[in-house]
Amino acid sequence: MAEAMEKIKCLIIGSGPAGYTAAIYAARANLNPVVYTGMQMGGQLTTTTEVENFPGYPEGVTGPVLMEDLKKQAERFGTDIRFGIVTDVDFSGHPHKVTVDGSKQIEADAVIIATGASAKYLGLPSEEKFRGMGVSACATCDGFFYRGKDVAVVGGGDTACEEATYLAGLCRKVYLIVRKNYLRASKAMQERVFKTENIEVLFEHNTLELTGSDMGVEGARLVYHKGEADEAVKEIKIDGFFLAIGHHPNSEVFSKYVKVDEQGYIVTEGASTRTNVPGVFAAGDIMDPVYRQGIAAAGSGCRAAIDAERYIGELAH
Repeated sequence: MAEAMEKIKCLIIGSGPAGYTAAIYAARANLNPVVYTGMQMGGQLTTTTEVENFPGYPEGVTGPVLMEDLKKQAERFGTDIRFGIVTDVDFSGHPHKVTVDGSKQIEADAVIIATGASAKYLGLPSEEKFRGMGVSACATCDGFFYRGKDVAVVGGGDTACEEATYLAGLCRKVYLIVRKNYLRASKAMQERVFKTENIEVLFEHNTLELTGSDMGVEGARLVYHKGEADEAVKEIKIDGFFLAIGHHPNSEVFSKYVKVDEQGYIVTEGASTRTNVPGVFAAGDIMDPVYRQGIAAAGSGCRAAIDAERYIGELAH
């Protein structure tokens, strides 16, 4: 027998800085929000150790502690936080219908999508082993910890070039590991890379594995492939390994109804968090391919809750 339909005012999908901040604002506005956390409770920040650039923490804070603080603050104002994954939606009419874990049915007046974007990894077992111990997908988050050290960046696009030049300002040496024999980045970004003395571009190299100890990453084993027959293995000594091969926005379940760009990021109207579907809002990395910072996500979560509150207010009238 199917479960009875639950009716709520405001549903928030996702539990990163955007989802929890939206919940804090929505709860204080008496919208009685329900948050479904998704697979990774607390979002991407729970995979980072030290967070030193989130305002209000002068001594820095670990990612899991920061997210626990945001969760407690949302709960303090009465947010109902539940573990579960949204598996289907029907945004064709009003109220919005959402299915959780394949069976539970919810009807919501307003929905805030804050499901984030997942960094793409190479898929090496050693990459998993050293995640948070030298392996990072965010140079602006973690670069500071590698001052004066040698690091590598993987990727050949604008993000990779941007991260390499950012790290070059902090680190002794930066290797840019590029699979192809050219950079995909814009001409201006390429020039910045080639003009930066402490960046060494390794074209036609792939990472075989990362080496290290309990202390973290100590090196990488690369393979140079100039053709089928011509392959050489090369070892580099590094303390940090940064992935810049893109992010994957977690928008598939919504894209039947909600407009997304060619990469899959949800498109919002102007400076608002409104999507093309009335009553559906998006906040955080799911709609932000540019900044991708915890504090930026939190700010958009605040905006989404205010947009949702206004929308619900208009419905009532």
